[in-house]
Amino acid sequence: MACKCGGYYYTLNAKASFDRDLTKTRKFLLRNVSVIRMFTSGFFRSKWRSIAGKRRILSMDAREKSRSTILESSKDKRVPIFVMMPVDIFTLDASGCPRIRKLKALTVSLKALKLAGVHGIGVEVWWGIVERFSPFDYDWSLYEELFKLISDSGLKLHVALSFHSNIHSTHGKGGVSLPLWILEIGDVNKDIYYRDQQGFSNNDYLTLGVDHVPLLSGRTALQCYEDFMLSFVNKFESFIGTVIEEISIGLGPSGELRYPAHPFGDGRWKFPGIGEFQCYDKYMMEDLKMAACQEGKPQWGDKGPQNAGCYNSLPSGVPFFEEGKESFLSDYGRFFLEWYSGRLICHADAILAKAAKILKKYQENEQTSVMLVAKIGGIYWWYQTLSHPAELTAGYYNTALRDGYDPVVSMLSRHGAALHIPCLEMMDSETPPTYLCSPEGLLKQA
Repeated sequence: MACKCGGYYYTLNAKASFDRDLTKTRKFLLRNVSVIRMFTSGFFRSKWRSIAGKRRILSMDAREKSRSTILESSKDKRVPIFVMMPVDIFTLDASGCPRIRKLKALTVSLKALKLAGVHGIGVEVWWGIVERFSPFDYDWSLYEELFKLISDSGLKLHVALSFHSNIHSTHGKGGVSLPLWILEIGDVNKDIYYRDQQGFSNNDYLTLGVDHVPLLSGRTALQCYEDFMLSFVNKFESFIGTVIEEISIGLGPSGELRYPAHPFGDGRWKFPGIGEFQCYDKYMMEDLKMAACQEGKPQWGDKGPQNAGCYNSLPSGVPFFEEGKESFLSDYGRFFLEWYSGRLICHADAILAKAAKILKKYQENEQTSVMLVAKIGGIYWWYQTLSHPAELTAGYYNTALRDGYDPVVSMLSRHGAALHIPCLEMMDSETPPTYLCSPEGLLKQA
């Protein structure tokens, strides 16, 4: 589990107990990482075995009952620590090709981290770098050089396959865009990106509306993601399970399974705004119309909620997020939120199914086993309200009356994927009480 808040990365105060193999053993493991501040462009990360396969997270009651067993058996166990590679590790040379910055300094830093007892390095593998110039033209040379450098330093790898852009979050400094050939398509057809109700598009990530539409040089978005994953595995097969211990699959903005409802990088949103629904691109609207017709309510497919405020609205005074005839509790409100959140889960389900299939042969061999990881967003503000508006706009149909994370986690579990949750070091007492935040409540629920 890892956290990223306010531009800084930290370790976690995390205690997690797991039953590692119900059929063979009843040994429990406690992993406890204290909070340590690291340099601003990297983070410490605790590696943990998750909800997948023969491993499960114990309930709170079970965790307390087995506390003495956990402490007794984990006394001498070590917690593997991962440090994130700085986001500006890559730069463009005069010809526009990416290269590694400050190679000598990086080599020294890696050796120092190894001496300090760090287990591995987290590296984002960008779609916008590898398949940058044209479809199917994969250039892995940059990552071959970087992975060899890390491996030669005696460190392991957590790889995050990143299908998003971080241009807006880095304000253009050291950021990576989507592939240039994708941007060219987007210049002609902005509906390949998510759109808000004003028609503004966000080119940080492709809309899930094009998952099955062959608009990307004859391929669908899902085919592009699958081809990229296959190319990665073929190129680094000798590293998987030995040097590469974890592979995280990007599922949305910042790699998280969510809609870009809170676009902080371009000035449209600022904390603690509730955000806006992101379903107004041509392809999602077509899907909404079909869903409404199937429901027998074609009028529900014309648009999203028109009484849901704007990016920086607060919940109070916004009809859709209060109790009333035209609120999230109405028949229309339930229909729309089920569709909106359901499409997001289907998006992740399709990508992770392909990832799990590609990695299956490695999972079957203990010597090459690699952990599949998926990340969700930590939307903790307005958590203590009835409607949880910031979560609803992000795509989590989670309210005081409905558990929106159970279907997400159940889907991850079907694919043997571990759950990565950000902001776990946060405490309720450290958040502004006016905004009814509860990062602790969110964590407990997840």
